[in-house]
Amino acid sequence: MARLPTPHTMSSLLDAWRHRPTHRQVWALAVPMILSNLTVPLVALVDSTVAGHLPQTQDLGAVAVGSAIYALPVWSLGFLRMGTTGFAAQAMGAGDNAALRTVQAQALMLAALLGVVVGGLMLPLLPWLIGQMHSTPQLATRSLDYLHLRLLGLPAALLNYALAGWFIGAQRARATLALLLVTNLVNIGLNLLFVLGFGWGVPGIALASVCGEWCGALYGLWRARKAVRGLAGQIDWRAMRGLTHWRPLLMVNRDIFLRTLALEGVFFSISLLGARLGDATVAANALLLNGLMLTAFSLDGLANAVEALCGHAIGARDRIALHRALVVASGWSLFGSLGYALLFVVGGHAFVNVQTSLPEVRDMAYRCIPWLAALPLVSVWSYLLDGLFIGATRAREMRDGMLISVLLFALLAWATRSWGNHGLWLAFLAFMATRGLSLGFIGWRLQRRQAWIA
Repeated sequence: MARLPTPHTMSSLLDAWRHRPTHRQVWALAVPMILSNLTVPLVALVDSTVAGHLPQTQDLGAVAVGSAIYALPVWSLGFLRMGTTGFAAQAMGAGDNAALRTVQAQALMLAALLGVVVGGLMLPLLPWLIGQMHSTPQLATRSLDYLHLRLLGLPAALLNYALAGWFIGAQRARATLALLLVTNLVNIGLNLLFVLGFGWGVPGIALASVCGEWCGALYGLWRARKAVRGLAGQIDWRAMRGLTHWRPLLMVNRDIFLRTLALEGVFFSISLLGARLGDATVAANALLLNGLMLTAFSLDGLANAVEALCGHAIGARDRIALHRALVVASGWSLFGSLGYALLFVVGGHAFVNVQTSLPEVRDMAYRCIPWLAALPLVSVWSYLLDGLFIGATRAREMRDGMLISVLLFALLAWATRSWGNHGLWLAFLAFMATRGLSLGFIGWRLQRRQAWIA
């Protein structure tokens, strides 16, 4: 077995850092992904703005409630993107075009199946889910109308996940950017046409989103078909009829799904525990966590580059390329996290002030700005190592690291409950640190066993 290099000297790190082609590869993948990430809040902003100009207050509430419920299956099934990337990257690194074709077919078939099944299962649950939001009858009715239309786009949304994962793994990040641009620009354009032009109200917002998702999926399928047209090799349809051929993808997706649920549980706990500390506290924490989302735009772009490059290196059994990709991406991630930390130290008050004018919320948020400034420096390593483990298709280890981190969060949140919001932020910061440390320790053990490249 090959093994990762063990750089004991500064010169080894500097040699990897000075490799210009790796810098170009990292940024060629990271920049389109950063731009792709920036389109996501833009669509949410347009939806909220359009709904906010409708005549009834229930219209904006219906879009907010409906979007939150729709996000539950979409975010939970995000493993379709991550699980696909690693297998596609390794197939490309190994030069196995038949496997690259097969990964694409498997991911798309799984996404389509889950889109139909999960959408069908969600329909009878919608009234109960809306009821958990303590909505008024009028708001509940409008939310239900929104979701009945919105779920028509679920298969397309999951197909887009699978397509984006395959494009990243195949080092076609520009195709991912184009996919999201088509999806979101169609959404925004039709949103304005259906609501402001045709006066369709909340159903128009939902229908615009559905059309955007299906246009993106059709465009992505065309790009994916075009990408494999020139590749040698064929999909082994006979082998795909058996469970054995599906087991690796299903096992990876299962573990990423469990990891995602655990991560969602932590963020839900922050909202729940913050609400128990008062309305101002939960509002302030929501504003500060927007800072975490902001840092994720760029840092996740670098993590996506790690997924593709490390998966490619593992597929090609190239330990030097793996080492270079990790060093270069780590260096730029460190610079990015330092930049965000400085931004929040210098402009933290302005960041809060832009989001709210409520004095009690501002005051509470100001007290926690040091926690926000520390967050990029602590969380960056979990993003980076997630990229390594996704590229290596080692989802079980990611799941285990997440469960350890969640356990520590729960223990610290309980132990520091008398510290108020500072105790909650300490627990969250420890959670993010443990994510990185646990994956780092697991990665070190894999290196000692020479298990990264088998």
